[in-house]
Amino acid sequence: MTIWFTSDSHFNHQKIISYSHRPFASLAEMELAMISNWNECVSRGDLVYHLGDFALTWGNRDVEVIDELLAKLNGTKILIAGNHDRKEVTENKRWASVHQLQEIKVDRNGETKQRIVLCHYPLRVWNRMHHGAWMLHGHSHGSLEDVGGKSMDVGVDCRNFRPVSIDEVANFMEKREIISFDHHSSER
Repeated sequence: MTIWFTSDSHFNHQKIISYSHRPFASLAEMELAMISNWNECVSRGDLVYHLGDFALTWGNRDVEVIDELLAKLNGTKILIAGNHDRKEVTENKRWASVHQLQEIKVDRNGETKQRIVLCHYPLRVWNRMHHGAWMLHGHSHGSLEDVGGKSMDVGVDCRNFRPVSIDEVANFMEKREIISFDHHSSER
């Protein structure tokens, strides 16, 4: 089983193409490409954390649309809700669980587990950052200046419109320094 992360797919959202300068001629083209990209990476037995803004909805008329989209995507899916995720998204039974923020520990080498803080919004400080915890987020569509530390925007706009694997995240984080912006220190 591989663990994957993604954010800001904005399915069912025509205007995101122009807002985020996405290279698609239509909503149908964008959705087809992102579903294909997702399923080329993610196997049925994999785990995917979607860090919010899965889809834009306009009430109950979109319940079936959201369900059909989720049914097309491989893997067990966990949602970290974003600002656009209304109840038509968050209450769908195809999510294994839904959270506002979640901390997970992933076994990376058998000796220690990597702590990862997952939130739709980029955080400047997060739990155990001064001890090497990673912070994964979306929301900014790659538009924010890098806050530094072991943080990463996993949104589709900066990840070739596909999920990013735990190994890809680890490779990215290996090049990052542990920093702390507040009173915490890695020496405590």
